[in-house]
Order: sequence, then structure tokens, then C-alpha cells
Amino acid sequence: MEKKKILAIKDFIESAEKSIKNAKKLLSEVLKENNISIEEMTLDTSGLTSYRSENSKIVEWVFTWEEMLGSDNHKYPVPSNYSSKSKLVQWDKLKLTIDENWKMIYKQILPIERETKVGLLIKENGKFGVVAEGKTYCVLTAAVTHFKAEIGDNVTVILPQGREATFAAIEAVIPKE
Repeated sequence: MEKKKILAIKDFIESAEKSIKNAKKLLSEVLKENNISIEEMTLDTSGLTSYRSENSKIVEWVFTWEEMLGSDNHKYPVPSNYSSKSKLVQWDKLKLTIDENWKMIYKQILPIERETKVGLLIKENGKFGVVAEGKTYCVLTAAVTHFKAEIGDNVTVILPQGREATFAAIEAVIPKE
């Protein structure tokens, strides 16, 4: 009986390895077709640290969109109201302080260079997005609510400059004439 389990596990591992190999090949082809380097897409956690200060744990992290990737390689949720009001952008570096009572305090420590685009607010499959210069960027529902934006509004969005992004931060709603 154990021999069958071991063979099944071995088959699962081999299948997973083949899937990973095929996924890497497909990713490489898509990146090449779209003239994108993997370095542009990879979140850089180098130089970030985790440490303790008094009774608090402090983790430096990179903002991904709906979460943050910490220097400790864990993912942490980011309150969407904080993200939208602070106009966080992918690749921004922040610091999270977790005190002994699990109170979390967020602070931006190194914003990435930004660019601004104008786009149209849309909603597809229950999620908000902004179409700007032929590309659709995800935006937070909290930002749409915060700015009292409506589907069809023109908005300005903030993006990381010179990087391929999937998420944009809403900066403002452009008033209708």
C-alpha cells in the first residue's frame, strides 16, 4: 500500500515539474512578444528588512496592489482605504509596525517614481478598472468610493513610471463640463 502512495506522490511531483517548465516557457514567450523584461515585472524586496523595536515588530515591504510583500517573504493585507487615500502605487516601499496588541501602523518610506495618465472608469466582472492609452488597469473600489467616481467618469491615475503595471491609483475625478 505504501509503495502505491509513494509512486502516486512521485507522479504528482513529475507532473508539477512539467507544468512549471511549460509555464516558464509560456511566460518567456509572452514577455518576449510584448518586449517586457522580467526585471520590470518583479517586485524588488532587496534592501528591505524586518526587525524589532521595543515591543513592536517592524516589517518593510513592497506594495503589490491588494497586499504587500514583506522583507520576511510573507504577504500582508493592506487596508484598501489606506491604499486609496495614500495613493499607493505598485513598487512603493512601506513600513508596517505591528505592536504587542496587533495594532498595525503603515508608513510609506520610499515612493517609486510616478507618472499620471487620464482614463475612463469602467466596471467589468464586478471589478473597477480604468482604461488609459489602450490598457486597462485595476483600481480599488475604496478609491472609487472615496472620490465619489461613477462608471464613465474620466479620472487621472497614478502609475509607476517606466514599469509595466496592472494596478493604478486614482488621483482625481475630472469634472464633467
